[in-house]
Amino acid sequence: MAPVSEQLEPQGAGGDPAAATPLPDPPAVEEPRENGGEWCPGSGESGAQPRAVAEAPGSAGCPGSAAAPEPPEGGWGWVVMLAAMWCNGAVFGIQNSCGVLFVSMLRLFGSSEDKQLVFKTAWVSSLSMGMVFFCSPIVSIFTDLFGCRKVAVIGAAVGLVGLLSSSFVSTIEPLYFTYGILFACGCSFAYQPSLVILGHYFKKRLGLVNGIVTAGSSLFTVSLPFLLRVLIDSVDLYNTLRVLCILMFVLFLAGFTYKPLVPSTKDKEGGKKGKSKFPPAKKICNFSVFKVLSYRIWAFGIPAALFGYFVPYVHLMNHVKDRFGDSVPEEVLLLCLGITSGVGRLVFGRVADYIPGAKKIYLQVASFFFIGLMSMMIPLCHVFGALIAVCLFMGLFDGCFICIMAPIAFELVGAEDVSQAIGFLLGLMSVPMTVGPPIAGLLRDKLGTYDVAFYLAGVPPIIGGAILCFIPWIHERQKLKERAKHVDGETTEKMLENESTFVSDTTVKPVKELDSGF
Repeated sequence: MAPVSEQLEPQGAGGDPAAATPLPDPPAVEEPRENGGEWCPGSGESGAQPRAVAEAPGSAGCPGSAAAPEPPEGGWGWVVMLAAMWCNGAVFGIQNSCGVLFVSMLRLFGSSEDKQLVFKTAWVSSLSMGMVFFCSPIVSIFTDLFGCRKVAVIGAAVGLVGLLSSSFVSTIEPLYFTYGILFACGCSFAYQPSLVILGHYFKKRLGLVNGIVTAGSSLFTVSLPFLLRVLIDSVDLYNTLRVLCILMFVLFLAGFTYKPLVPSTKDKEGGKKGKSKFPPAKKICNFSVFKVLSYRIWAFGIPAALFGYFVPYVHLMNHVKDRFGDSVPEEVLLLCLGITSGVGRLVFGRVADYIPGAKKIYLQVASFFFIGLMSMMIPLCHVFGALIAVCLFMGLFDGCFICIMAPIAFELVGAEDVSQAIGFLLGLMSVPMTVGPPIAGLLRDKLGTYDVAFYLAGVPPIIGGAILCFIPWIHERQKLKERAKHVDGETTEKMLENESTFVSDTTVKPVKELDSGF
């Protein structure tokens, strides 16, 4: 963000103070700032001040404000951390365990006469995961307007209704709406505030806390497949979905813990005037992030890499049944994915701290290369142990890809715009993650095997990784250009200031000579 310009007072060289009258300070102006629902005064007591420090996204308080509190680095924040960890686990634990639900849906709703059964059933899981990301830009806007607590609680309630209504359907088509749209939208509205609220309570420990919170999805991904298998075998799919509603109800209660540290100025003004004051449209939808070339390439390169990303999560369980029958515990594969994904988030998140600037993207390049390679190796595994090894590596680099998204976004667009930059990226990611699994299912219906589907699923990550390789070089060139412009601007400003001082001196000097009698 460009620095705020300061008012300069004309100065005379050794002259009468009355000869150069100082300009009055400009009035303080309040401008809204996107900060997880909080509103920040943009000026101090003495008028417009330059913003000295960029604040971490989503943190409580405002830079340049005397009343800006420091995050407590604990206290009630630990409760918020546990609630956010549950949110990550409940949302992505259910989504990542969709392979078990997928096999059960095929058995419950399928018939031997349906030639496109896998294609139609795959839409349920892929639409659900896609909608979680598709809603992200909208969720970021609502979070800015109404705060984390309201958005999270309402989102969890909508997700609970969607999941409960999914347990009463009799055909596959209604699940497109109840599970694929209603449940997924609720999950999206509950998930994003859980990341924003962490910045209100932590700053120095934010990296550690964020790692613990995102590891919640790995813990649930490890345990849920086994629980779902036991429940489906014992009480069928419908009652299993009703049991999962307990997770969403706890998530609904967890949303109430997202206590904002600073009262919203919007709420104060609304209480005084009887109506809410909303920020301008350009503050709500900050499309200026797309002016950054390196971010543009990143925001479109990652979705290009993700067309095959979600295919193993949806179809791997059914592929194992096709190849090995019921002789192997296919849930072990999701266990391997979950464990190594959690390890990858902790390890590569720490490694990324030692890699400067936009060069962190090279970690994502490596992760996409290995994810694509492991996907291509799935059809080559004719021994179940080899498939376990493939899933271990795939989970490890999956964790690498996920954990460094926020640090890369911060490097490319800065702290001011990082929240909506991530929101736009997640929205763009929704398209390939929704389309990929149904295409894989269509290939399975046509060819009778998943081999071609997994081979093709490995191609986009490798291509997308190759595109991302150019971003650090482009970003460095952008920074050099901006630095050159900044130096030129400072030089011009100093020249104008010197010229103004020279004119002031020549004006004051004749007056002094007249007063002296010359």
